[in-house]
Amino acid sequence: MVTSRNLRTPLGDEVLDLRAGEQVTLSGIVYTARDEAHERMMKDGIPFDPRGAAVYHCGPVISGSSVLAAGPTTSARMNALTGFLLDAGVRALVGKGGMSPAVAGMMRGRAVYLACTGGCAVLAASRMTLRGVFFEDLGMAEAIWAIELDHLPLVVGIDSCGRDIFSEVGERAKLQFTGQFST
Repeated sequence: MVTSRNLRTPLGDEVLDLRAGEQVTLSGIVYTARDEAHERMMKDGIPFDPRGAAVYHCGPVISGSSVLAAGPTTSARMNALTGFLLDAGVRALVGKGGMSPAVAGMMRGRAVYLACTGGCAVLAASRMTLRGVFFEDLGMAEAIWAIELDHLPLVVGIDSCGRDIFSEVGERAKLQFTGQFST
């Protein structure tokens, strides 16, 4: 039987005990942010308390006060835009596909990357309640939405010790490919 740890924002030192590959659920407020939101925060400041926060790489579909769909976007696009959030105290980044070794290094001893399954945007939204919005002028996909989660299932993709399941899988695939197709 697979067990899952239940996390709640604001996050604290408990994230330092998580290990890559571990299943978790996340509850509490998360803040969506894609490229333009990161750039705006760098320019105008972070509009929420970043200490213990979780930032979800997502451009949700919102209708009125409802979250209709909220699947993850590719996190690697935010590699160069992430350091200031970690420096401000963000404890978790949520998205798909992992992040660069440089970001994994910045997370050492202070934060984790939580992987969300792509292609399940409506299912993920069924565990979400809209709580607010910042930078709405950026448009629906790029605004920062404050969303309350109710036990969203995730996997620790990069832990605070630097272990990265995405790079491990990539290395294993490369070895297997080289072994099968070497000349």
